[in-house]
Amino acid sequence: MSAPPRSSSDGSRASRSVQQTDRPPLSERERRILQLVVQHFIDTAGPVGSRSLARQFDIGLSPASIRNTMADLEDMGYLDHPYTSAGRMPTQMGYRTFVDELMQAPKLSDAERQVLKMQLAQLVSDTDEMLRESTKLLSKLSNLLGMALSPSLSTGVLERLDIVPLTGPRLLFVLNVSGGLVRTIVLDFEADVDRADLDRIVSMLNERLAGLTLAEIRDTHEERVRDLDDSTGIIDLMRQESTPLFSEPQQGRLQLGGARNLLNQPEFQETDDVRHFFELLEDEALIINVLENLGTITPDAAGDTYVRIGSDDEDDEMASYSIVVSPYRMGSTVGALGLMGPTRMDYPRAVALVQTMANVLNHASEDEAAS
Repeated sequence: MSAPPRSSSDGSRASRSVQQTDRPPLSERERRILQLVVQHFIDTAGPVGSRSLARQFDIGLSPASIRNTMADLEDMGYLDHPYTSAGRMPTQMGYRTFVDELMQAPKLSDAERQVLKMQLAQLVSDTDEMLRESTKLLSKLSNLLGMALSPSLSTGVLERLDIVPLTGPRLLFVLNVSGGLVRTIVLDFEADVDRADLDRIVSMLNERLAGLTLAEIRDTHEERVRDLDDSTGIIDLMRQESTPLFSEPQQGRLQLGGARNLLNQPEFQETDDVRHFFELLEDEALIINVLENLGTITPDAAGDTYVRIGSDDEDDEMASYSIVVSPYRMGSTVGALGLMGPTRMDYPRAVALVQTMANVLNHASEDEAAS
């Protein structure tokens, strides 16, 4: 896993797999050449030669001087020399340095920002649909895989608990959480309950539990409801089933959008590469773990952006991919939006898209709370 994040001048953050102090220092010429090589490789997906840099960019250096500088960067581990090609390509450390220190401040056009806002404006009241639409938009505008992790319910504040009798010996518990989130779970319950008794129990439970996070309720519900008068058995049922009732759902938090758009990238032209990628997407727990551990998923981190580039572990299933992710707020809860693709990614644009989309969701959540 990558090291703690670094704040950059544009407000984004990049989690680092190689500490800056471990990187050989670069001269201004080396920094400029590395920046151009990375950007050119991102644009072309082909090894970069000294002559092409000299022709395309007015940097005041001869091809021979550029070639010597590129050789030095290769010796230091920033560039690689693939096969018998005369050109170079960035290493993981080269990309890392580009993202942390060299890339231009990410920015979207006014038109693109307006499109994002307009597309999501009608979806504020439907959290799931808003996240699905966000992943599709992110993918469409980047040709990468859009990702959305719904907020962790454990940190959400309970606004209201409802209990609905179902046909057969079952009760439906409905937990309305701040930010428009809803948690439902069906529990077996043999006894018949009078409507008036049910309403009384629900009212008492809300008086004791509303305003607490689900994690607080899970940890302290015993003492909070111990003295309540309950002849129905519902409170006893809640005590017995507190773990599934107030814990995080194991599945369904991750939404992915636009996987087909990613196949436009040259890294996915081979059948084996495509198969491996889609097999990886089936491991929801792995991807959730990466997203949650990539950055600090807290309300204070909303608006920051984190970047994971490959992995130092060759056995890591995600070693060939990069992820850009930004936390967003929904009420008191926090989720994450992101993009995933090959390490040869347009990082400035990916950061701009993810950061802007997260800010749109943050503002939508604030507007909803104020209304």
